[in-house]
Amino acid sequence: MLLAATTASAGALHGIHTEDINRSGDACNDFFDYANGAWRQQNPIPDYMDRWSRRWESGEVNKEHVRDILTELSARTDWPKGSSGQLAGDFYAACMDESRIDALGSKPVQPWLDEIGAIRNKADLQRVIGKLHDIGVAVPFIVYATEDLHEPSKTIAHIYAGGLGMPDRDYYLKPEQRFVDARAKYLEHVAKMFELAGTPAAQARQNADTVFAFEKRLAEASFDNVQLRDPQLQDHLTAFADLSKIAPDFDWAKYFDDAGMPHDAVNVTQPRFLQQVEKELATTPLPQWKTYLQWQLLNVAADALSTPFVEENFAFNGKFLTGATEIKPRWKRCAELTDQQLGEALGQKYVEKYFPPEAKAKMQEMVKNILLAMDDVIRGLDWMDEETKKKALEKRSTFFPKLGYPDKFKDYKGVVVSRESAWDNLVSASRWNTADNRGQVGKPTDRSRWGMTPPTSNAYYNPLQNEIVFPAGILQPPAFDVNATDAVNYGAIGVVIGHEISHGFDDQGAQFDAQGRLANWWTPKDNAQFQAKGQCVVKQFEGYFIEPGVHHNGKLVLGESIGDLAGAKIAYRAYLKSREGKGPEPTIDGFTPEQQFFLSWGQWRGDETRLETQRTMVQGDPHPVAKYRVNGPVSNLPEFRAAFQCKADAPMVRAEADRCEVW
Repeated sequence: MLLAATTASAGALHGIHTEDINRSGDACNDFFDYANGAWRQQNPIPDYMDRWSRRWESGEVNKEHVRDILTELSARTDWPKGSSGQLAGDFYAACMDESRIDALGSKPVQPWLDEIGAIRNKADLQRVIGKLHDIGVAVPFIVYATEDLHEPSKTIAHIYAGGLGMPDRDYYLKPEQRFVDARAKYLEHVAKMFELAGTPAAQARQNADTVFAFEKRLAEASFDNVQLRDPQLQDHLTAFADLSKIAPDFDWAKYFDDAGMPHDAVNVTQPRFLQQVEKELATTPLPQWKTYLQWQLLNVAADALSTPFVEENFAFNGKFLTGATEIKPRWKRCAELTDQQLGEALGQKYVEKYFPPEAKAKMQEMVKNILLAMDDVIRGLDWMDEETKKKALEKRSTFFPKLGYPDKFKDYKGVVVSRESAWDNLVSASRWNTADNRGQVGKPTDRSRWGMTPPTSNAYYNPLQNEIVFPAGILQPPAFDVNATDAVNYGAIGVVIGHEISHGFDDQGAQFDAQGRLANWWTPKDNAQFQAKGQCVVKQFEGYFIEPGVHHNGKLVLGESIGDLAGAKIAYRAYLKSREGKGPEPTIDGFTPEQQFFLSWGQWRGDETRLETQRTMVQGDPHPVAKYRVNGPVSNLPEFRAAFQCKADAPMVRAEADRCEVW
C-alpha cells in the first residue's frame, strides 16, 4: 500500500515515471512488477534485443548518438590520415558497406585459413597461434597485461584460459537437457560455418566433431564460473623460466620476444589448463589442431564477413542462446564495433555533446556523498571489531573515482584504416589494441588508463587499483539526469555508485587491501562473520527460480548481490545526507521522496528478459536476472518497508531471522 501524501510542486525537477507503474500491483507484494510493470506491458522486447527496459532503451538511444557522430565523421573524406576522425569515420564507413562485404564472402579470411592449413610442424603451429593472439583470437589461451596481484603498482603478463566456442565449460560437460540441446546446436553451427567457408558438407560435419572433442578436453581442464570468481585460485606467480616446466612444447621465449614483452615473471591463472594445452601440443595430431584453429578464427571473424556468416553466427549466439529473433540493424552493429575497437577516437566528440561540465560536477558531489555514507556504515557495524574497521576505512579512503572520460585519450598511432576492407580494419585495430596492452608489461601501472570507452553504458570496479569507473555513456537518463530530483538520481545512478563501491567489500573485493594487493586485512573472527553474512545472501538467491528446476547459483551471484544490497543501503543514506541543511524534497504525483528513491531503483533495474537469456544468465552470469536484482536487495531493507508501509508478513518483507545484511 502507499503512504497517503499530498502532491507538492517540485519546480523544474521531475520525479519518477509514474506512467510506468502497474497501478493494479502492490509494492509490498512484488516490487519488480509494481515499479514498472505498466512500461514493460506497453513496451515489448524488440526482436533484436534479449531484454528491455527504460535502461536498455537508453543504451540503444546512446548508440544512436554514437551513430550520429560516426555518420558525421564518415561523411568527410578529407580527414588527416591517422587522425581520430579518419580512423573512426573510415572504420564505420567500411563496416556499413554491406554490398562490398557480401561480394567478398569469406575471401578476407581466406589467407588466414590457408596459413593455418599450411601448418607442417610445431614451430609453424606456435607461429600461427602467436599471429592469432596478435589480433585477439584466444586460442587456446591468451596472454593479457594487468596489475601484479601482490604489487599492483606494476603491470605483468597473465596467462588466461580461452579457446572455447560456447559460453563456458559447463555447456560441454553438464547432463541437463538444456546443455545437451546446446551441444547439438553447436555441432550444427560449427559445421554450417565450415560449409560457408567452402568445406564440403561431410567434411564440415567431421570438422565439427573434431572441434567439439578438442574444446571438451579444454573445458574439462578449465575452472567453472564460481571458481573464476576466486582470486586466490588464480594466483600463481611463475618465474619465466618455469613456464617451460608447465608447457615445455611451447617456445615461451620466442612467443614473448615476438610479442615484444620482457621475460619477467607471469601469473598463470589456471596451471591445470596450461598443462592440458601442453598435452594437446604433445599428443594431438596437427590436422586436428588446424581444424580447431580455423574454427576459432571463423568464430571471431563471422560478424565482419558476408551476410550468410552473420546470420549463422546470430542463429546460435543470438537466437538460440538469448532468444532474440532478429539481428540488430547493421548500423548498430557497426557503431558497437567501432566503439569497441576505437572508442577513444570517437569518445572525445561524444563527451563534448553528451556529458556537459554540470553533469560531471553533480556526479562528483554524489560520489563524494556515497563514499562518506560508506564510511558511516563501516563505523556503525556491530559485528566488526575496531582493528578491522580501521583497515576497512583505510581501504575506503584510497578509492579512486573516474567519471566520464579519461584525462588523456589514446591516439591510435599506427592503426591503418581504409574504406576498402572491414575485415582488414578489424585486424588492424585489434592488433593495435593487443600491442597497446602488451606494451604495459614490465612497466609501472598507468592509472590513467580506462577499461571502458567513454560512450559505454556501464560501470566497473577494479580491486587492483581500488577504482570506481563511470563512463559518460551510463551517466545519461534514466540513470542520471540533472533535471531529476535527488531522490530519483540517488535511487538510480546512486545505487549504481554504491554498488561499485560495495564491490570493494564483496566476497572478491574484500580479499584486496587498501593498496590493491591480494592480501588479508581481516581478523579471523571478523572474516568468519563476514563469510556467514555472505552465506545468507547465497541462500536467498538459491531460492530464486526462473523456471521449475532452474534457480540461481547463489555463490555465482554473491558479489553482485552484495553490491546491490549494500549499494541500495548506502545510496539511501547518502541521499538523506545530501538533504541535510536543505530540508526534505517534496512529494511529487503522490509519491514521497523515499518512495521515489526506491521506485527509481525498480524502474532502472526493471528489465523484461527473454527466458533463453535468463537460462544463459543463471548458468554463467554473476549478475542475477532483473526481477531478483530489484526485489532481492530491497526485501532486506527496513527503509523500503517503511517507505511503502508494508506489513510484516508481506512478500517483499523478509522475516527478521532471514534478513540479510552484509554492510
